[in-house]
Amino acid sequence: MSWAGRATARILNTFLDPTIVLSYDRSGFRRHRKLFDPADLQVDLQGRVCLVTGANSGIGLATSKALARLGAAVVLLCRDPARGQEALESVQREGRGTARLERIDLADLASIRGLAERLAEPRVHVLVNNAGVLPAERLTTVDGLELCLQTNLIGPHLLTSLLLPRLQASGAARVVNVSSGGMYGAKLDLQGLVDPPESPYDGVRAYARTKRALVVLTELWAERLAGSGVGFNSMHPGWADTPAVRTSLPRFHRLTRSILRSPEQGADTVVWLAASPRVERQSGGFWFDRKQRRTHLVPWTRETPTRRAGLWELCQRLAGLSAAPQP
Repeated sequence: MSWAGRATARILNTFLDPTIVLSYDRSGFRRHRKLFDPADLQVDLQGRVCLVTGANSGIGLATSKALARLGAAVVLLCRDPARGQEALESVQREGRGTARLERIDLADLASIRGLAERLAEPRVHVLVNNAGVLPAERLTTVDGLELCLQTNLIGPHLLTSLLLPRLQASGAARVVNVSSGGMYGAKLDLQGLVDPPESPYDGVRAYARTKRALVVLTELWAERLAGSGVGFNSMHPGWADTPAVRTSLPRFHRLTRSILRSPEQGADTVVWLAASPRVERQSGGFWFDRKQRRTHLVPWTRETPTRRAGLWELCQRLAGLSAAPQP
């Protein structure tokens, strides 16, 4: 793109992005894409092992296909074996790299530990914590935790912790945590995470709290593992037309389906964070459409250092962990 075209795109972004709708929708992606550098993803991931949770559909499936097309050895981590097998076959058809399937249920801590114990790969280069839920009612997992909290936050924390030796063994690894733009409306509420205060249960609020916490947790991981060779970043995909959105937010989907992004557009920044040399040394950032973004839009969502430390302690305790990770 010419200098004038890029300048025009930046001006349009300045005026249209604050509207949210014209940023998070497909028109926002098309506008932001004009500033992307195509060379960023002209890479060969052959020899790199990439794990993706929630890989059977939506952004997880789109991410898995893109990484496989770049030559990576992709391990699809799915809860449902049948749906996972369908996804695996589609990835294998499109990818240059290898792909295989492993079952994991993030709502079951024993399942996460089992996956970490049986995983054959001695090194992991990329971990994408993508799986998430937005339940319509309060549900409790086999571990006694609220489902949204465990699936979206505690499960990914445990999986990352258990895979840390393999990530460090790779020499230069990346962890990408998929958050949501909905987190902008939530503050870090530790008690609300454990015991959602709304009556009746409000899945949208519970989801936003966990996604805010996931962004903060990513920053904490980046701080603790600085210099370790493992980078941690979070992102949000905008509004993408995925099965999860259709089932969990049917009214929102009906109103916005004509402007929603494709799963591939939603997954673009995940793939970029996982593969591009441009972000090799980046850690602790929050990204949207390949650009680092602010994590707070209003002052009341900011958290104190004490609350941030409390989040780490909460995640460690609920995941059944004790020792802090060492670089």
